[in-house]
Amino acid sequence: MAGEGDLKLLGGDASQFVARVRMALNIKGVRSYEYIEQDLFNKNSLLLKSNPVHKKVPVLIHNGEPIAESLPIVEYVDEVWNTAGAPILPTDPYQRAVARFWAAYTDDKLLRAYIGVNVAATEEERAEKVNDTVAAISQLEAVLADGGKAFFAGDSVGYLDIVVGCHLSWLQAFSKMYGVVLIDATKSPLFAAWAERFGETEAAKGVVPETDAVAEYAKKRRAEALAVKRKN
Repeated sequence: MAGEGDLKLLGGDASQFVARVRMALNIKGVRSYEYIEQDLFNKNSLLLKSNPVHKKVPVLIHNGEPIAESLPIVEYVDEVWNTAGAPILPTDPYQRAVARFWAAYTDDKLLRAYIGVNVAATEEERAEKVNDTVAAISQLEAVLADGGKAFFAGDSVGYLDIVVGCHLSWLQAFSKMYGVVLIDATKSPLFAAWAERFGETEAAKGVVPETDAVAEYAKKRRAEALAVKRKN
């Protein structure tokens, strides 16, 4: 079978993108793989060899062949383990294209906005990024409203759910760190309710980054970003 063989995942315990891949593996029922934790501030030769372009996690190594970046990995998992578990991407071409559109939106608009909350140099800048984050979530609220189901994918978790869901622990960590409301149940009640449901799914259990780990990692990234700003 295509899904057989040696399987390794290079990851980091705070990485939302590693969590995304692990969620995909959970959906497919793939439990037998070696998880190799990486020090993202002191990258080793295995990571640099496996992802020489971006030098980042996640990297999935299947029978010695590395696949880098979370979205390509999720699609690879869905295709290789196509007979296991439910399909991750929609089977309908139009719905698949729509899901990919919103995945790109999430990893652009939502990610940039909430990372901006962490690296803001002033309270004014942070407030602007909080507003940007809430606005991005409002767009995803509309997607849930249009679908009218419990999850982005329908009645069960799918592609867009894990794409968005992997960011939840970071949103929660930054809300706690900076005393701000990023998931506002009064403005985006469907999204807030979805977030609660998603956290209880089998896809998310055991692989969502702990908020303390996220906070520790984010503080280091903030220090780096502010050091660069001071130099410029």
